[in-house]
Amino acid sequence: MPINPTKRDTGGGLSAGEVIGVSDDEGDCAEWVFPAAPDAVRTARSLVRRTLDEWRLGGVADLTALLVSELVTNALRHATGPIGVRLVRDPAGAAGVLLVEVSDPLPDPPRERVARADDEDGRGLQLVASVTRRWGTRPGEAGKTVWFELALPR
Repeated sequence: MPINPTKRDTGGGLSAGEVIGVSDDEGDCAEWVFPAAPDAVRTARSLVRRTLDEWRLGGVADLTALLVSELVTNALRHATGPIGVRLVRDPAGAAGVLLVEVSDPLPDPPRERVARADDEDGRGLQLVASVTRRWGTRPGEAGKTVWFELALPR
C-alpha cells in the first residue's frame, strides 16, 4: 500500500519538535518520524491514541499507546537519531490485526531480560511479549525495527 507523502499529520499542536507524519489514502497505515528527544514518547503516545480513535479502534488505544511508549523509550535510551513509529491496520490481508512498528538507527536487537522486583526498568519487552499476539525484530538498512501485533476486537 503506497504512502502518500503529501498527506501530512503533524500531530495537531503536539510538540515533538520536527515530527513528520504520513498516512495512506485508504486510512490503513499511519507513520511518524520523531527526533531523538524526550518529548517523542509523549507525542508518539498521543498520535497513536488519536489515530486509533479515528480508525474506531479505541478499545486497543490505551494498550497500544503503552507498548509504543515502552519501545520509543527503549529507542531513546539506546540509540541516537530519528525514531519511527508505524501503525498498519489489517496488514497484508490479515483481517482483525494491528501491526505496530518502532524503528531506530541502532542495529543491535533488543534483549529481553528478567527484571528483579527492585529494578526500575527492564520490563518493557516482557510486557510486549506477554500482551501481544506476537512480536519480533528485524534488521533494516540502517538500524532495526521492533514490531508487534495485536488482535483487534470484532
